Amino acid sequence: MRKLTLAAALVTVLISCNKEENTPQPVANTVSTSCNCGLIVSDEASDYSITIRNSCSGNTKKFRLTEGDWMNAHVGTNYCITNTTNW
Repeated sequence: MRKLTLAAALVTVLISCNKEENTPQPVANTVSTSCNCGLIVSDEASDYSITIRNSCSGNTKKFRLTEGDWMNAHVGTNYCITNTTNW
């Protein structure tokens, strides 16, 4: 009886699991059409800053990041800044 209950529980768990839909989330390495995103062209370790070339305007702007964010922002990758206006 115990094996039957265990088997029924296992089947129930396997059947009840639904695959989650993958909803696109903004990440640093994706190309975005947002005018708050662009290519990191340089970084500076002394003040945890990066310089980004805007995807829309082509202008460059220097942003100071937290140490953790700076560690994940690599030159040559795309990055979005959400707390600023278009530049």
